[in-house]
Amino acid sequence: MLGALTLGGFGVAYGLTKFFRAKAPAGMVEIPGGEFFMGSAGNAPAHERPAHPVKIDAFWMDETEVTNAAFAEFVAATNYITTAEKPIDWEQLRKSLPPDSERPPDERLAPGSMVFTPTTEAVPLNNFAAWWRWVPGANWRHPEGPASNIEGKGEHPVVQVSWDDAVAFCEWAGKRLPTEAEWECAARGGLAGTRFSWGEDVPTDSDPRANIWQGDFPYRNTEGDGYMRTAPVKQFPANGYGLYDMAGNVWEWCSDWYRVDIYTQRDAQKAAVNPAGPSAGWDPNHPHSPGRVTRGGSFLCHVSYCESYRPAARRGTPPDTGMSHIGFRCAKSK
Repeated sequence: MLGALTLGGFGVAYGLTKFFRAKAPAGMVEIPGGEFFMGSAGNAPAHERPAHPVKIDAFWMDETEVTNAAFAEFVAATNYITTAEKPIDWEQLRKSLPPDSERPPDERLAPGSMVFTPTTEAVPLNNFAAWWRWVPGANWRHPEGPASNIEGKGEHPVVQVSWDDAVAFCEWAGKRLPTEAEWECAARGGLAGTRFSWGEDVPTDSDPRANIWQGDFPYRNTEGDGYMRTAPVKQFPANGYGLYDMAGNVWEWCSDWYRVDIYTQRDAQKAAVNPAGPSAGWDPNHPHSPGRVTRGGSFLCHVSYCESYRPAARRGTPPDTGMSHIGFRCAKSK
Protein backbone atom coordinates (compact mmCIF):
# COMPACT_ATOMS: atom_id res chain seq x y z
CA MET A 1 0.00 0.00 0.00
CA LEU A 2 2.82 2.40 0.90
CA GLY A 3 4.53 1.61 -2.40
CA ALA A 4 1.33 2.35 -4.28
CA LEU A 5 0.89 5.66 -2.48
CA THR A 6 4.51 6.58 -3.11
CA LEU A 7 4.25 5.69 -6.77
CA GLY A 8 0.95 7.48 -7.04
CA GLY A 9 2.38 10.56 -5.34
CA PHE A 10 5.29 10.51 -7.76
CA GLY A 11 2.87 10.27 -10.66
CA VAL A 12 0.89 13.27 -9.39
CA ALA A 13 4.05 15.28 -8.77
CA TYR A 14 5.42 14.40 -12.20
CA GLY A 15 2.15 15.35 -13.85
CA LEU A 16 2.02 18.66 -12.01
CA THR A 17 5.63 19.38 -12.93
CA LYS A 18 4.83 18.84 -16.58
CA PHE A 19 1.76 21.03 -16.26
CA PHE A 20 3.57 23.95 -14.63
CA ARG A 21 6.50 23.75 -17.03
CA ALA A 22 4.09 23.98 -19.94
CA LYS A 23 2.56 27.23 -18.67
CA ALA A 24 4.90 29.61 -20.46
CA PRO A 25 3.97 33.31 -20.45
CA ALA A 26 2.11 34.24 -23.62
CA GLY A 27 4.44 34.61 -26.58
CA MET A 28 7.44 33.20 -24.71
CA VAL A 29 9.27 29.87 -24.73
CA GLU A 30 11.36 28.16 -22.10
CA ILE A 31 15.12 28.13 -22.57
CA PRO A 32 16.45 25.20 -20.51
CA GLY A 33 19.21 25.84 -18.04
CA GLY A 34 22.56 24.14 -18.29
CA GLU A 35 26.11 24.56 -19.48
CA PHE A 36 27.30 25.52 -22.96
CA PHE A 37 30.40 26.92 -24.64
CA MET A 38 30.05 30.63 -25.31
CA GLY A 39 32.03 32.40 -28.00
CA SER A 40 34.06 31.20 -30.96
CA ALA A 41 37.11 29.01 -31.45
CA GLY A 42 39.64 29.16 -34.25
CA ASN A 43 39.63 31.89 -36.89
CA ALA A 44 37.11 34.32 -35.44
CA PRO A 45 37.23 37.98 -34.35
CA ALA A 46 39.27 38.47 -31.18
CA HIS A 47 36.30 39.77 -29.18
CA GLU A 48 34.54 36.41 -29.69
CA ARG A 49 37.44 34.42 -28.25
CA PRO A 50 38.18 32.25 -26.44
CA ALA A 51 35.22 29.90 -26.35
CA HIS A 52 34.57 29.24 -22.68
CA PRO A 53 32.07 27.35 -20.51
CA VAL A 54 29.05 29.20 -19.15
CA LYS A 55 26.24 27.88 -17.00
CA ILE A 56 22.84 29.57 -16.90
CA ASP A 57 19.55 28.97 -15.15
CA ALA A 58 16.42 28.24 -17.17
CA PHE A 59 14.48 31.33 -18.25
CA TRP A 60 11.73 32.47 -20.58
CA MET A 61 12.39 34.35 -23.82
CA ASP A 62 10.11 36.04 -26.35
CA GLU A 63 9.69 33.80 -29.37
CA THR A 64 9.90 36.86 -31.64
CA GLU A 65 11.43 40.31 -31.67
CA VAL A 66 9.16 42.99 -30.21
CA THR A 67 6.93 44.21 -33.03
CA ASN A 68 5.69 47.64 -34.02
CA ALA A 69 2.21 46.65 -32.86
CA ALA A 70 3.43 45.64 -29.40
CA PHE A 71 5.55 48.77 -29.03
CA ALA A 72 2.62 50.94 -30.11
CA GLU A 73 0.51 49.36 -27.36
CA PHE A 74 3.21 50.25 -24.83
CA VAL A 75 3.41 53.86 -26.05
CA ALA A 76 -0.38 54.23 -25.99
CA ALA A 77 -0.53 52.94 -22.41
CA THR A 78 2.34 55.04 -21.05
CA ASN A 79 2.73 58.07 -23.36
CA TYR A 80 6.37 57.07 -23.59
CA ILE A 81 8.64 59.22 -25.78
CA THR A 82 11.61 57.41 -27.32
CA THR A 83 15.16 58.73 -27.39
CA ALA A 84 14.97 59.48 -31.13
CA GLU A 85 11.89 61.66 -30.57
CA LYS A 86 13.66 63.95 -28.10
CA PRO A 87 15.96 66.89 -28.94
CA ILE A 88 19.60 65.99 -28.37
CA ASP A 89 21.10 67.28 -25.12
CA TRP A 90 24.49 68.65 -26.17
CA GLU A 91 25.91 68.57 -22.65
CA GLN A 92 25.02 64.90 -22.39
CA LEU A 93 26.24 64.10 -25.90
CA ARG A 94 29.64 65.73 -25.46
CA LYS A 95 30.44 63.27 -22.66
CA SER A 96 30.66 60.50 -25.27
CA LEU A 97 32.80 62.52 -27.70
CA PRO A 98 36.50 63.46 -27.77
CA PRO A 99 37.18 66.43 -25.42
CA ASP A 100 37.89 68.88 -28.26
CA SER A 101 34.61 68.21 -30.13
CA GLU A 102 32.79 71.32 -31.28
CA ARG A 103 29.09 71.91 -30.74
CA PRO A 104 27.18 71.09 -33.95
CA PRO A 105 24.60 73.47 -35.43
CA ASP A 106 21.21 73.49 -33.73
CA GLU A 107 19.56 71.72 -36.68
CA ARG A 108 21.87 68.74 -36.10
CA LEU A 109 20.61 68.53 -32.52
CA ALA A 110 16.98 68.15 -33.59
CA PRO A 111 15.28 64.79 -32.93
CA GLY A 112 16.32 62.12 -35.38
CA SER A 113 18.22 58.90 -35.86
CA MET A 114 20.57 56.92 -38.11
CA VAL A 115 19.15 55.47 -41.33
CA PHE A 116 20.74 52.96 -43.68
CA THR A 117 21.09 54.46 -47.16
CA PRO A 118 22.39 52.20 -49.96
CA THR A 119 25.26 53.56 -52.00
CA THR A 120 25.03 53.85 -55.78
CA GLU A 121 28.18 51.82 -56.42
CA ALA A 122 30.80 49.69 -54.73
CA VAL A 123 32.62 51.46 -51.90
CA PRO A 124 35.37 50.48 -49.43
CA LEU A 125 33.80 48.43 -46.64
CA ASN A 126 35.92 49.97 -43.88
CA ASN A 127 33.90 53.20 -43.77
CA PHE A 128 30.33 52.62 -42.56
CA ALA A 129 29.65 56.36 -42.85
CA ALA A 130 29.27 55.74 -46.59
CA TRP A 131 25.93 54.00 -46.04
CA TRP A 132 24.65 55.52 -42.80
CA ARG A 133 23.26 59.04 -42.47
CA TRP A 134 21.66 61.09 -39.74
CA VAL A 135 18.03 61.81 -40.64
CA PRO A 136 16.04 64.38 -38.64
CA GLY A 137 12.59 63.01 -37.89
CA ALA A 138 13.61 59.35 -38.14
CA ASN A 139 12.16 57.37 -35.22
CA TRP A 140 10.20 54.19 -34.53
CA ARG A 141 7.08 55.59 -36.23
CA HIS A 142 9.11 56.81 -39.23
CA PRO A 143 12.05 54.38 -39.52
CA GLU A 144 13.59 55.90 -42.67
CA GLY A 145 12.60 59.50 -41.97
CA PRO A 146 9.47 61.71 -41.91
CA ALA A 147 8.25 60.47 -45.30
CA SER A 148 8.20 56.85 -44.13
CA ASN A 149 5.78 55.11 -41.77
CA ILE A 150 4.89 51.72 -40.32
CA GLU A 151 1.41 51.37 -41.79
CA GLY A 152 0.83 47.72 -42.59
CA LYS A 153 4.00 46.77 -40.71
CA GLY A 154 2.55 45.92 -37.33
CA GLU A 155 4.26 42.52 -37.36
CA HIS A 156 7.66 43.89 -38.33
CA PRO A 157 10.18 44.33 -35.49
CA VAL A 158 10.24 47.80 -34.01
CA VAL A 159 13.47 49.66 -34.86
CA GLN A 160 15.00 53.05 -34.08
CA VAL A 161 14.80 52.21 -30.38
CA SER A 162 17.63 52.89 -27.96
CA TRP A 163 18.74 50.59 -25.14
CA ASP A 164 16.81 52.83 -22.74
CA ASP A 165 13.67 52.47 -24.84
CA ALA A 166 14.03 48.69 -24.83
CA VAL A 167 14.49 48.61 -21.05
CA ALA A 168 11.42 50.81 -20.56
CA PHE A 169 9.28 48.47 -22.67
CA CYS A 170 10.56 45.40 -20.81
CA GLU A 171 9.75 46.93 -17.43
CA TRP A 172 6.25 47.83 -18.59
CA ALA A 173 5.75 44.26 -19.81
CA GLY A 174 7.03 42.76 -16.54
CA LYS A 175 10.09 41.39 -18.27
CA ARG A 176 13.74 42.34 -18.84
CA LEU A 177 16.42 42.27 -21.50
CA PRO A 178 18.34 39.00 -21.76
CA THR A 179 21.95 38.87 -20.68
CA GLU A 180 24.46 38.30 -23.43
CA ALA A 181 25.06 34.75 -22.18
CA GLU A 182 21.34 33.99 -22.13
CA TRP A 183 20.97 35.41 -25.63
CA GLU A 184 23.73 33.25 -27.10
CA CYS A 185 22.51 30.11 -25.35
CA ALA A 186 19.01 30.75 -26.71
CA ALA A 187 20.28 31.53 -30.21
CA ARG A 188 22.17 28.24 -30.40
CA GLY A 189 18.86 26.41 -30.02
CA GLY A 190 20.44 23.41 -28.32
CA LEU A 191 23.17 22.89 -30.95
CA ALA A 192 26.70 22.77 -29.58
CA GLY A 193 29.47 24.68 -31.31
CA THR A 194 27.88 25.05 -34.74
CA ARG A 195 28.65 28.05 -36.90
CA PHE A 196 25.00 29.00 -37.28
CA SER A 197 21.87 28.51 -35.21
CA TRP A 198 20.65 25.93 -37.75
CA GLY A 199 23.96 24.07 -38.15
CA GLU A 200 26.89 24.44 -40.55
CA ASP A 201 25.15 25.07 -43.89
CA VAL A 202 26.14 28.45 -45.29
CA PRO A 203 23.18 30.65 -46.37
CA THR A 204 22.72 30.99 -50.13
CA ASP A 205 20.57 33.21 -52.32
CA SER A 206 18.25 30.28 -52.96
CA ASP A 207 18.25 29.17 -49.30
CA PRO A 208 18.96 32.28 -47.17
CA ARG A 209 17.80 30.77 -43.84
CA ALA A 210 17.30 34.30 -42.43
CA ASN A 211 16.62 37.89 -43.44
CA ILE A 212 20.11 38.95 -44.48
CA TRP A 213 21.66 40.79 -47.44
CA GLN A 214 21.81 39.12 -50.85
CA GLY A 215 23.84 40.60 -53.70
CA ASP A 216 26.63 43.13 -53.30
CA PHE A 217 26.79 45.13 -50.09
CA PRO A 218 26.00 48.01 -49.67
CA TYR A 219 24.73 49.02 -53.10
CA ARG A 220 22.83 46.09 -54.67
CA ASN A 221 20.37 43.91 -52.80
CA THR A 222 18.70 41.27 -54.94
CA GLU A 223 16.11 40.65 -52.22
CA GLY A 224 16.56 36.92 -52.68
CA ASP A 225 14.93 36.36 -49.29
CA GLY A 226 12.00 38.59 -50.26
CA TYR A 227 12.92 41.63 -48.17
CA MET A 228 14.93 44.79 -48.71
CA ARG A 229 14.78 45.82 -45.05
CA THR A 230 12.98 44.28 -42.08
CA ALA A 231 10.74 41.24 -42.49
CA PRO A 232 7.62 40.43 -40.46
CA VAL A 233 8.46 38.11 -37.60
CA LYS A 234 8.12 34.34 -38.13
CA GLN A 235 8.91 34.45 -41.85
CA PHE A 236 11.89 32.12 -41.45
CA PRO A 237 12.17 28.77 -39.62
CA ALA A 238 12.49 28.82 -35.83
CA ASN A 239 15.58 27.43 -34.17
CA GLY A 240 15.66 24.35 -31.94
CA TYR A 241 14.07 26.21 -29.02
CA GLY A 242 11.23 27.66 -31.10
CA LEU A 243 12.71 31.15 -31.38
CA TYR A 244 12.33 33.14 -34.58
CA ASP A 245 14.81 35.57 -36.18
CA MET A 246 17.69 34.95 -33.79
CA ALA A 247 19.76 35.34 -36.95
CA GLY A 248 19.32 38.42 -39.12
CA ASN A 249 16.33 40.76 -39.41
CA VAL A 250 17.43 43.20 -36.66
CA TRP A 251 20.20 43.42 -34.10
CA GLU A 252 18.89 42.86 -30.57
CA TRP A 253 19.82 44.72 -27.39
CA CYS A 254 21.14 42.73 -24.43
CA SER A 255 21.45 43.95 -20.85
CA ASP A 256 25.27 43.76 -20.65
CA TRP A 257 27.83 46.48 -21.08
CA TYR A 258 30.14 45.65 -23.98
CA ARG A 259 33.84 44.99 -23.33
CA VAL A 260 36.00 43.66 -26.12
CA ASP A 261 38.10 41.65 -23.64
CA ILE A 262 35.44 40.25 -21.30
CA TYR A 263 35.94 36.67 -22.53
CA THR A 264 39.67 36.73 -21.74
CA GLN A 265 38.81 37.62 -18.14
CA ARG A 266 36.85 34.39 -17.64
CA ASP A 267 38.25 31.04 -16.64
CA ALA A 268 38.56 28.83 -19.71
CA GLN A 269 38.15 25.70 -17.54
CA LYS A 270 35.56 26.63 -14.92
CA ALA A 271 32.08 27.65 -16.02
CA ALA A 272 30.97 31.22 -15.36
CA VAL A 273 27.56 31.01 -13.67
CA ASN A 274 24.84 33.37 -14.94
CA PRO A 275 27.34 36.05 -16.01
CA ALA A 276 25.75 39.49 -16.16
CA GLY A 277 28.60 41.18 -18.00
CA PRO A 278 31.17 43.76 -16.90
CA SER A 279 30.47 46.73 -14.63
CA ALA A 280 31.30 49.19 -17.42
CA GLY A 281 31.87 49.15 -21.15
CA TRP A 282 35.20 49.40 -22.92
CA ASP A 283 36.15 49.43 -26.58
CA PRO A 284 39.52 50.91 -27.64
CA ASN A 285 38.03 51.79 -31.03
CA HIS A 286 35.39 53.95 -29.33
CA PRO A 287 36.99 55.06 -26.05
CA HIS A 288 34.53 57.88 -25.37
CA SER A 289 31.27 56.03 -26.04
CA PRO A 290 30.88 52.81 -24.05
CA GLY A 291 28.32 50.49 -25.57
CA ARG A 292 25.76 47.90 -24.62
CA VAL A 293 25.85 44.50 -26.29
CA THR A 294 23.81 43.91 -29.43
CA ARG A 295 23.45 40.44 -30.93
CA GLY A 296 22.12 38.53 -33.92
CA GLY A 297 22.99 40.61 -36.95
CA SER A 298 20.43 42.19 -39.25
CA PHE A 299 19.05 42.45 -42.76
CA LEU A 300 22.29 44.28 -43.64
CA CYS A 301 24.62 41.38 -42.81
CA HIS A 302 26.54 39.79 -45.67
CA VAL A 303 29.49 37.42 -45.55
CA SER A 304 31.68 39.98 -47.37
CA TYR A 305 31.19 42.55 -44.63
CA CYS A 306 29.33 41.35 -41.55
CA GLU A 307 28.61 37.68 -40.95
CA SER A 308 27.03 38.56 -37.61
CA TYR A 309 24.06 36.25 -38.02
CA ARG A 310 26.24 33.68 -36.24
CA PRO A 311 25.24 32.93 -32.61
CA ALA A 312 28.70 33.89 -31.32
CA ALA A 313 28.88 37.25 -33.13
CA ARG A 314 28.73 40.31 -30.89
CA ARG A 315 29.26 44.03 -30.94
CA GLY A 316 28.76 47.11 -28.79
CA THR A 317 26.43 50.02 -29.53
CA PRO A 318 26.07 53.27 -27.55
CA PRO A 319 22.90 52.85 -25.46
CA ASP A 320 21.38 56.15 -26.66
CA THR A 321 21.62 55.06 -30.29
CA GLY A 322 18.66 54.19 -32.46
CA MET A 323 19.21 52.77 -35.93
CA SER A 324 17.03 51.32 -38.67
CA HIS A 325 18.37 47.80 -38.01
CA ILE A 326 18.32 47.60 -34.19
CA GLY A 327 15.43 46.17 -32.15
CA PHE A 328 15.10 43.80 -29.20
CA ARG A 329 13.22 40.95 -27.56
CA CYS A 330 12.45 40.35 -23.88
CA ALA A 331 13.39 37.70 -21.37
CA LYS A 332 11.90 36.75 -18.02
CA SER A 333 13.39 34.84 -15.10
CA LYS A 334 11.58 31.65 -14.11
